[in-house]
Amino acid sequence: MTVIGIDVSKGKSTIAAVNNNGELVLGPYDVEHNKQQLQELVARCQKIEDLSVILMEFTGHYHFPILQELLNAGLPVSIANPLLMKKYSDTEIRKAKTDKKDAVRIALFALEKSYLLQPYAETEEKYKELRFLSRQYSQRIAALCVAKEQLLCLLDETMPGITKFLALNSRNPEKSALLLFIKRFESFAKIQRMSSSRFLNAYAKMVARTTDRRAGAKGLAIYEMAKQSIYTRGDDISTVMAQNQLVDLISLSQKSADEIMFRMRNIAELIPEYAVLRSMNGVGDRLGPIILAEIGDVRRFHSGKALNAYAGNDAPPYQSGQFESRNRHISKRGNPALRKACFEVMQALKLNKPQDDPVYQFILKKEQEGKPKNVAKMAGVNKFLRIYYARAMELYEL
Repeated sequence: MTVIGIDVSKGKSTIAAVNNNGELVLGPYDVEHNKQQLQELVARCQKIEDLSVILMEFTGHYHFPILQELLNAGLPVSIANPLLMKKYSDTEIRKAKTDKKDAVRIALFALEKSYLLQPYAETEEKYKELRFLSRQYSQRIAALCVAKEQLLCLLDETMPGITKFLALNSRNPEKSALLLFIKRFESFAKIQRMSSSRFLNAYAKMVARTTDRRAGAKGLAIYEMAKQSIYTRGDDISTVMAQNQLVDLISLSQKSADEIMFRMRNIAELIPEYAVLRSMNGVGDRLGPIILAEIGDVRRFHSGKALNAYAGNDAPPYQSGQFESRNRHISKRGNPALRKACFEVMQALKLNKPQDDPVYQFILKKEQEGKPKNVAKMAGVNKFLRIYYARAMELYEL
């Protein structure tokens, strides 16, 4: 039996092969991620008659080129959790680390744990595209949050106190009262040079373009505040330019996130499990596609407990001798995006209080037992995922 270990990095991989005696029979050597060298690697692998498995670590997207070439050639490929490889490497006394040594370690791990390795199975294209879009959505929302924070900091200098009257709402940027106000009036310095009637007329025209029904009655209060305000930045060219750019960035980030979410919903509606998710309390048009994207094909999990472990919401038992821990924390060794989305579902349940929902009742039960609120919510996440797993699997068992 021969196994191959591949240490993947950006643009290249390091290859090492060992036989069942642990002897190095190939490499270690580097392979660039280009068509010629990958085809040569495939040809070498195909010449090994007793090849059992080719093992590589999951490395984000860096392993995709070499993985695709090996799968297209019909070679046996497995993907290892990087945490398992790290723990395996920790058994060594000398902590030398190079790409070549890592490739050999991966090959030795494959040789030792070959009975545990599962062949890599490509998920359906819909799940892959959902996962990709979920990552893009998270990046757009992160950019949106940063831009909002920067704008609020700048407003403290140009229009201190304005957010007490007009909230920063980016859901519909073209009709957001605060964003339109910033574009129109720029700074309290400009408002202080305007008469009351002139400001109120301009403000009324601006409010007519917004969806904030209560903004119209706040014009005079805003004007009086602006007159009495002490600002540290006026309406100079540099400040106005920076402020307008942040407004544009907020609008663009929100539009981009909305477009991605619209595409995610269209894809999710083609997947049977999505109807199960949407039927569960607390799951809306935004959280549904995100949760589905992060879970992927539910059939790859053997139980609801395994799905919770994938989310990092499991609490492994700890016992030694006469001691048995009864106050255990979740491992958090899982998908943080899935865990976050499910936690938001729990927050929605607490807000809406659906009395006939089993997950909500479970959260209340844990709170009555004296659990902290966040701990009770994570217990609710555990039940939520187990219920989803059971209902989704029923679709495929019929």
